[in-house]
Amino acid sequence: MEKTLRNIWLLNLSTFFFFLGISLTNPIVSPFAITLGASPFVVGLVAGVTSFVSLVSKPVGGFIGDKGYRLEMMIAGNVLSFVSGLLYVVSAYTSNLPLFAFTRALHGFSMGIFFPSSLSTAVDLAPPGRVGETLGWRGMMFSLGNIIGPALGGYLSDYLGFAGAFSFVSLFSLIGAVFVVPVWREVGRITGDEGPSRESVSYRALLKVSFVFTSLALLFFSASYSGVLTYLPALYKSFDLPQRTFGLYMMVVGASSFATRLIGGRTADRIGPVPVSFGGILVVILGYIFLNYRILPPESYVSALLIGAGFGLAVPAMQMMALAPLPGKIRAMGSSIYTMFFDLGMLGGQVMLGYVADLKGYRAVFPLLPLIAGVALISILITKVKGEWNA
Repeated sequence: MEKTLRNIWLLNLSTFFFFLGISLTNPIVSPFAITLGASPFVVGLVAGVTSFVSLVSKPVGGFIGDKGYRLEMMIAGNVLSFVSGLLYVVSAYTSNLPLFAFTRALHGFSMGIFFPSSLSTAVDLAPPGRVGETLGWRGMMFSLGNIIGPALGGYLSDYLGFAGAFSFVSLFSLIGAVFVVPVWREVGRITGDEGPSRESVSYRALLKVSFVFTSLALLFFSASYSGVLTYLPALYKSFDLPQRTFGLYMMVVGASSFATRLIGGRTADRIGPVPVSFGGILVVILGYIFLNYRILPPESYVSALLIGAGFGLAVPAMQMMALAPLPGKIRAMGSSIYTMFFDLGMLGGQVMLGYVADLKGYRAVFPLLPLIAGVALISILITKVKGEWNA
């Protein structure tokens, strides 16, 4: 048991440093692209290419991970992120925009192969009866990396310049890879199920009701969240509020989510993931409703507190709902498909809500968010009635 917990925490630390390096670049990608002479359209392309490549490469990472190479995929993801950091530095010194764009794509590919195995190994290695707790701890490391990273990236770029800030991507990725190596040496291949690794794997099990409807719930859940992430800062900008206003809002969301992740995971272990997922999404919906009535700071930060807390409760429970019932041999692919629904929800929500904002203004976006998240609640209920989770 002690070795298992040690291995879980080594992988958790790898996840933290990997996403610390990823999120470190978030506040400096667009300003750096502008310094290279990129037009607003090109700035958007360069910023978005990472997410797009990550989306399309996740099945690759899932497929290879299901062949027993999950730890290798985590190492490879960190190594490619390490190389990306070096290329970022080269592009900064040479002022090479095409190289920077290529590096953004490479960084996205590293995310696509790292993420499925990082998520599936949390389920694979979790002690019996502690899957939700293990996912909660992993989620806390993911959240912590995304809380610290943007602030650190802005600070480093202010004091060390773009090249100095980008060099820390390589440093954190190297540390992330080092944490996986001892687990890889001890555990070796993780095939998920007992039996020869050459046994055929059927992906039909991904049609489990629990997986399908939890993935659909995540789709609408993330689509609603995209409205806050994309159009609340735009609304604040239209009011001539400083950029730090939304930055503080997101810090409250991140801190609140961090504080409730472990609670969500442990509660899901005790009473089942369905009520925890349902309750978490309901808290997020309450946050959206409050935001509609108090959309300006400081009152709006109450909605940030609710939205973050709901996310922290729902995310590990939903991951447990989707992935725990899957056969271990296809869990890495399941993780990749499941997280793709988050990406698709973000992209679809941004496009759909952007159309609404064009027609009726930014304020018109926010009344739709509780309705979109409500579809996620319905999907969770269908999972309870028809799926494998009846708790």
